[in-house]
Amino acid sequence: MSLNSATSRGPLARAALAALVLCGLTLTTACGKTVSVGSSPAQPSGRTSSTPPAGGNTGLQLVDSTAAANGLQGTGGTVTGRQVQEVPPKWVQLSAVGSPTLGTHLINVNQATLYRFDDDSAAPSKSACAGECAVTWPPVTIEEGGNVYLAGVSEKQVGAIRRDDGSVQLTIGGWPVYRYSGDEKAGDANGQGLGTTWFAVDPTGRKSVPR
Repeated sequence: MSLNSATSRGPLARAALAALVLCGLTLTTACGKTVSVGSSPAQPSGRTSSTPPAGGNTGLQLVDSTAAANGLQGTGGTVTGRQVQEVPPKWVQLSAVGSPTLGTHLINVNQATLYRFDDDSAAPSKSACAGECAVTWPPVTIEEGGNVYLAGVSEKQVGAIRRDDGSVQLTIGGWPVYRYSGDEKAGDANGQGLGTTWFAVDPTGRKSVPR
């Protein structure tokens, strides 16, 4: 599309050209993909659910690189251990790492092991962990419209659901994702195998397999 032709077609065409130029010249998260809350697959940027939940649905932006690579420092608000996640993080990072005991599995920006729960479902994505369960196993939540930074995780595996309390929880391969309050230090995996229902989650949503 030439600038002249875009100009002659009016404001909408000029806006489209501006968006193309912006994506070509800058590293903006809006040029990636978005995930509508309540859906599992990643969708092209700009698309949202045709029937968003009450309260609106601004979607989550997926960024195929780390937060640090995008100039961010800190944790985005993600807490550790037994700290209560009173406010959803502004952004979340999901990274795939490997270990002899867990195999390839996911961690957050604090290097906390992330888990899945066998009593949940992936199709449709639904959490069965609430109340005291969610105190012990805090859901990986994020601020609506926030960025999800990915390292070793495919965008197509990332989704999100709206919990009964209205918060937005991330999913991998359709499975809701959690951390364990008993993991105090980076690299802890004290929740692995608890109750024979909680397991470290791999980048596709499956239970991670030791090497």
